[in-house]
Parts: sequence; C-alpha cells; structure tokens
Amino acid sequence: MKNVLTGLDRLTEGEWTRFKGERLGLLSNQASLNRMLETARDVLAKRLPGQLRALFGPQHGYGGEDQDNMVETPHAHDGALDVPVFSLYAESREPEPRMFDLIDTLIIDLQDVGTRVYTFSSTMLCCMRAAARFGKKIVILDRPNPLGGEILEGNRLSPDLFSFVGPASLPMRHGLTMGEMAHLFNRVFALGCDLEVIPMVGWRRHMTWRETGLRWMMPSPNMPFPETAYVYPGQVIWEGTHVSEGRGTCRPFEIFGAPYFEPAAIRKRLDPEALSGCRLQDYLFRPTFHKWSGRLCRGFMIHILDLHAYRPYYTALALLQAVISLYGEHFEWKEPPYEYEHIKKPIDMILGSVPLRHGLESGHAMYRLERDWLPDLETYREWTKPSLLYS
Repeated sequence: MKNVLTGLDRLTEGEWTRFKGERLGLLSNQASLNRMLETARDVLAKRLPGQLRALFGPQHGYGGEDQDNMVETPHAHDGALDVPVFSLYAESREPEPRMFDLIDTLIIDLQDVGTRVYTFSSTMLCCMRAAARFGKKIVILDRPNPLGGEILEGNRLSPDLFSFVGPASLPMRHGLTMGEMAHLFNRVFALGCDLEVIPMVGWRRHMTWRETGLRWMMPSPNMPFPETAYVYPGQVIWEGTHVSEGRGTCRPFEIFGAPYFEPAAIRKRLDPEALSGCRLQDYLFRPTFHKWSGRLCRGFMIHILDLHAYRPYYTALALLQAVISLYGEHFEWKEPPYEYEHIKKPIDMILGSVPLRHGLESGHAMYRLERDWLPDLETYREWTKPSLLYS
C-alpha cells in the first residue's frame, strides 16, 4: 500500500498557514476527511479560528443526506460556527453574489469518482465561473481518481449535450482528478479564474483506490464502496432507463435488473468480450425504494475479477443492447426531466451521443461502436496533457 497524502492532509500538516487573514468559504461534504478522520471544516476552524465564513454543499447535501437525483437540499446554518451553509444543489447550482460577498477564497474538497456524469465536477465549474466573475480565488484540495488516471473509456460528450451531468467534452471514464479537471476547465473555457490546486503527494496515475492505502469515505449515498466506483462508469447508464440500477439495495450499481429480466437469455446474447475481467452472478432483489420499489426483480450482480481488464462502459452497453433486443415490449427509456434538463432524453445526456443510442437500438456490433470512439480518446489524451499534475 502507498501512503498517499490528499490535499486536505497537506493542508492539515502546514499548508493552512498560507490562508491566515483571509475570509474563507469551504465546499465539502461528509467524505472530506483527512487521515485522522478530521473533517475539512474542523481542520480550518481549529487552525484558523473565525476565518471560515461560509460552508457550501454539493448534490446530496453538505452532510450527504439526500438520496436521489433532483432531490434538492435547502440552505442551512452551522450553529457551532455561526455561519451559513449554502446548498449548491437547490434553486441555483451556481453561487450567488450574496454567498461570495462573505469570502475572499473558496476552498473545494470533494471526492470525485472518475466518471463524467458525477456532478461534483459541474459544481466545481459553476464555482469557478462565479469566482472569476466576482473576483474571488478558488483553491482545490486534490484527491485521487478512484479508477486511476491511465485507462480511458467511452465516447467524448457531444457539446450539444453539455449539462449538469456533462460539463465538458470528456469521455465517460475521464482519467482526471478534481484538480486536473479544474485546470482543464480554466484553460479550455478561458475562465480567467484565480485558481490554485494543492496536489496530493504519493499518487501516481496507475493507482486505483485500493492501491492508495486511503480509507474509503462514501462521497454520496449510493457510492458505498470502491467497487461501486469501479462499476459506475458503465452501470450509471441504467439511470436513463426503467431498469433498476440497484438503488434501494445494499449494493447499488453492482446489482441491477427488472421484473421482466431473464438472466440466462441475456447472458446468451452477450459476446464473451463484453465480460472481460468480470463475472455476472444471477441475482434476485426487491428494491426498498426507487424503481420497482417492493417488486421482485431479476438481474445480476457484477463481480470484478480483473480490474485492469474490466471495461465497465463496454460491458454495460453490451448488456443494455441485449436487453433492448430481447425486451422491446417491456423496455423503456426514462423520460425527462433529468438533472434540470426538461427536453432532452436522459439517456442521451448520460451517453453523451445521440448516434450511440441509435446504434444500440439498431443492434450495431459493440466492436463497431467502440471503434468509432477510440480515435477521439487519443485526441482527448493530447487535449488533457497540459492539465495533468501527476506522472
């Protein structure tokens, strides 16, 4: 195991001194902990008493209390510090002038999961835009990409589908840390944000979460384990359908299915290539909430056998294509709204490509669909190089 120090660990060990005298804001949540399990809030409040003037929370709330997409979190108040807690997943996803009037610098400490549709990167981008507009500084306390930074996967998001679940032309498995994404956003969108990243020590691009030696803290209610993050770049696509992605079970995203699934028939439709590095276990489950709540569902649990061979996006798309071909009379795409978009199909926003959806519906071979996005990944590697912080 490597001894990786996060940006918050470095702040704890001495970087905090550079913020003496500044009015500070903090965007964080329940996973913003250092090696000693101190919260980012407490680290700043203890070392810089009186300087923390506002707290901010992303989707799911400052305490990670809200479960689902488009479940807004209200603003609140921290009684111990006597400061406001502003929700950035409420009537507005971008900080308002009254929020930034209280601070000079916004410190952001959020754990991303390496998948384009995870909304913390969009919240960070909204904060950067506001900071540039209001003349404030942004400091990112960097954390690992749980999937590592070497393997990329998927088509790049089409610009006409940019949304809160897709802030830039990233592939589904983007290979960046939050600090690297911040540099990328500042550069490609010409934000002019006064940006600083406090990088990690000891993290290398080949390292997945289990190799960091860090304790996993749930960054959102349905991301309970590193394995959840490992399958998420593929399994998140079920959010664009009426198939259960396992919300309402103890292993969301690893478990998925629907009442009409016939596991043997689905498995028979899959090319063996689609199951590289993983195995599907037939699984019965009854979600306690969300899709098919209380109904018996048939489906699978994904077991990862070889994390480096497993391609979650490819596997999930192959499964989706098999389900479409087998169950046309039962299968449905989810209708809007989805993440504040009321017209576009949720699946198009998630996949980031209308032609890809059409290809899946038409039964095009998976190797052909993948072949279409591979050149874009090479272009993407070159596009991101100026923003990379780690070897």
